[in-house]
Amino acid sequence: MYEERPSRLTGAVVWRRTPEDPAARPVLPDGCMDLLYSDGRLLVAGPDTRAHVPGGPPRAWAGLRFFPGTAPALLGVPARELRDTRVELTDLWPAARARRLRDRVAAAPEAATALEDIALGWAADSGGPDPLLRRLVECLDAGRAVAATAAELGIGERALHRRCLTAFGYGPKTLARILRLQRALALARSGVPYAETAARTGYADQPHLARDVRQLTGRPLGELLGGRRGEQVDAVAVGVVDGGVPLAPERVPRLQLPVVPGAHQILVDGVHPGR
Repeated sequence: MYEERPSRLTGAVVWRRTPEDPAARPVLPDGCMDLLYSDGRLLVAGPDTRAHVPGGPPRAWAGLRFFPGTAPALLGVPARELRDTRVELTDLWPAARARRLRDRVAAAPEAATALEDIALGWAADSGGPDPLLRRLVECLDAGRAVAATAAELGIGERALHRRCLTAFGYGPKTLARILRLQRALALARSGVPYAETAARTGYADQPHLARDVRQLTGRPLGELLGGRRGEQVDAVAVGVVDGGVPLAPERVPRLQLPVVPGAHQILVDGVHPGR
């Protein structure tokens, strides 16, 4: 079973997964990075540009998912060096320091809360997230063009590209494409017809939407939606998103979810349970 809650760290989500469900679901690109703990291992999940399918036997996981662009400043590692990877913290930091943190999480009554406490300490030392990066995500998630966004933020496109490589692991056009994918999946999951989904999220047409979904996820849209056509959906499996961060998926049995006014809805099937 998978469950999550908003973190005490602004723009982050604490999550847990127990190994009750043996199915390995793909983690879809969303611009986020995670700090992970499982079986005595402390890892970092970098930003994805394609679907990631967890390997190995089912296991329990605890994680802290960061708002897009915020984790690199806390870790002191550029996101471009972590793109499409899952790496041990000992590969990024001095081994003694990483082992101390791992042992702290292992000894804690609740691993997920220990990860949250560690990240809160990092945030206090780093001075908080860059407001320009958050505004950039908000603009691109609203469907604005990269050039218009750069102009609004008062930064040149080349400088913006360099800044995005450090913060997100890829350029602003890739970030915009990933955010658009998530908006489209949310609409299609809620029952909006594919053609209308494509039009409302900025794709040229339905075939363009289909190509982009397959390229970024490795699966056709219908398969991601559980074989549904998009015109009729009997059960909606989405989670509420506040400021671009998934907060609580409907996949979790018995979990009652609030609706956040003005928030997006994001596809949950395959998102995050098993970073």
